[in-house]
Amino acid sequence: MQVQIWSEIACPWCGLGSHRLDRAVERFEHSGHVEVVHRSLPLGSGLPEDRTLSVREFLSAKYGVIPGQAGVPDIEGMAAAEGLAPYRVLDNRVGNTDLAHEFLAHASAEGRNGEAWNMIFRAYFGKAESIFTLDDLLGFSDDLGLDRDRTRQILADRRYRRQVQEDAHQARQLGASGAPFTVIDDRYAVAGAQDTDTLLGILCQVWDETHPTVLDADNDAAICGPDGCAVPAAHA
Repeated sequence: MQVQIWSEIACPWCGLGSHRLDRAVERFEHSGHVEVVHRSLPLGSGLPEDRTLSVREFLSAKYGVIPGQAGVPDIEGMAAAEGLAPYRVLDNRVGNTDLAHEFLAHASAEGRNGEAWNMIFRAYFGKAESIFTLDDLLGFSDDLGLDRDRTRQILADRRYRRQVQEDAHQARQLGASGAPFTVIDDRYAVAGAQDTDTLLGILCQVWDETHPTVLDADNDAAICGPDGCAVPAAHA
């Protein structure tokens, strides 16, 4: 079973949604048969590439929202209640994440998909570390054991820009209007950071639909296999 989750790396709901998906897979009876693939859905391409903004400044300018006012979800509190703490949102900074997504595409091509995404989520939301510059990303490259010089050249060439754009296009073609967006076994699309129990229920439902239960009512019934046809013991 393959689970694809499209995310914006600086989206707090995506970080929480990724955590919830991990917990659902851990609780899933057939977790050993689940492959989770992280894919890019950048939402900050319109932000400047040469500077960052505080989250409070960004929310106030874009949405007219004052953090802490009535009606604004307490994402940090929700994350803490689910064992994801610290989870830095309001005191963090936002910026253009295109290069970060291209780094993640490169790391994925090197076999580090889940490891790279989880590392960036932990660094950004867990430690409020910058993920926006080339030097930031080269530090993560070192932590993943990737070749620094090769990573620098790949990011300088913007070699994975098209792939990131194609990832985002595919998500929208599948019906995504925002992130996170999850597709399970190409059968169910799930929008938003659904709770762990909901995700677990969907995993179970998809598994049951694609893996019918075999009822073995008579252990001595006649059967043909790769080595021929067995005769029941009672008729031997």
